[in-house]
Amino acid sequence: MSYIDTFYRRTIAEDRRFPLLSGTVECDTCVIGGGLAGITTALQLARAGQTVVVLEAGRMGWGASGRNGGFVGSGFANDGDAIARMVGPESAHKLHALSIEGMHFVRDTINDLNIASADPIHGIMSVLRYDDGEALKARAAVLQRDFGYGVDYLSRDEVQAKLRSKRYFQALRDPQAFPMHPLNYLRGVAAEIERLGGKIFEASPAIANDFSQPEKIVHTDAGKVKARCIVVTTGGYTTGFLPKLKRSFLPIATYVMLSEEAPELIRQAVDTTHAVGDNRRAGDYYRVVEGGKRLLWGGRITTRAASPAALAAELRREMVSTYPQLADLKIETSWSGLMSYARHLMPQIGQLQSNVWYGTAFGGHGLNTTAIGGKLVAEAILGQSDRYNLFKPFGLVWAGGLAGLTVAQLTYWKLQAQDWWRERSSV
Repeated sequence: MSYIDTFYRRTIAEDRRFPLLSGTVECDTCVIGGGLAGITTALQLARAGQTVVVLEAGRMGWGASGRNGGFVGSGFANDGDAIARMVGPESAHKLHALSIEGMHFVRDTINDLNIASADPIHGIMSVLRYDDGEALKARAAVLQRDFGYGVDYLSRDEVQAKLRSKRYFQALRDPQAFPMHPLNYLRGVAAEIERLGGKIFEASPAIANDFSQPEKIVHTDAGKVKARCIVVTTGGYTTGFLPKLKRSFLPIATYVMLSEEAPELIRQAVDTTHAVGDNRRAGDYYRVVEGGKRLLWGGRITTRAASPAALAAELRREMVSTYPQLADLKIETSWSGLMSYARHLMPQIGQLQSNVWYGTAFGGHGLNTTAIGGKLVAEAILGQSDRYNLFKPFGLVWAGGLAGLTVAQLTYWKLQAQDWWRERSSV
């Protein structure tokens, strides 16, 4: 299985492959899933001296972990007020602090491992598509007061000096958040796991298991792993290896496109290296790449994977409606990927049984939540903390199967209609 044609595949620092598992391998912990959550767990365990095996069904980072928008910021797919209603203000505060910690973990890992090819560029702008500057000022005040976390308020004039669109009003600029190259980051962490003695196997899907004894066994097509602990960190491409896990989230598709090289034209619309996301549910997110030569633009969600080319046409219409000056900008490639979402829109992190752990449903804010999720599972396995219990209220609830997908799509359309009406009211 090769990497899908994306901006990230075209620009990965190297294209080495990890071997196929054959025969029997023994280790302390076997991690199933070679995405961002899995490699974070494996990294922390290997740093602590454990012997670790990572099994990946395709290529490392083949799924959503290696083809997303690359935005690393704080928060979750669900909003803070909804989380507080579910778990109370104190737990909600601790959870948000964890999301900030996850963001810092990614940044520190890039620095510690010198993953220059991850190419982090600090600054993410969260923009409003309707007029409500006072709400943003209040949000900035809460972040500073409760977390000591400073963000910059931008007026409409300040926003439009950088983002030349009549669609935008005010914004918050987060100088600590950053976009990066997620696939190069993941591969850099994988290299460190190997350096520490861990073993990584590609094209080695877990197809059967025996978790009934203290020594857990995972079977692949050509081999098996014996381990004391198992960690399952698969996402939108999860198969029926663990039915309870697969039933607990929905695979949701999102879409990204990459423009041709046109730096002067792009600069007429987007004159900043900051990444940008708007305030709509599944709204637009974009950033300039290759030093401003190209524009990477993502958005839209569907509950069934559609043609990337067809969705790219929709994304392009959205881009041009936001920036009419980009009407002549051509799209060079587009792609899609499946994320995993739970009904409660929060990560699912915990234990299935003794010494069998899971971390999944990271859709929405995956680059911070995969990091903190992997770190918390590693801490629990090592006996360092029980902080994973903060996610206990967000368990493996049934996501509804086909009916759940239908409800999710209808909910998305409803939210789109609400966004449209709110924007229209601000014109």
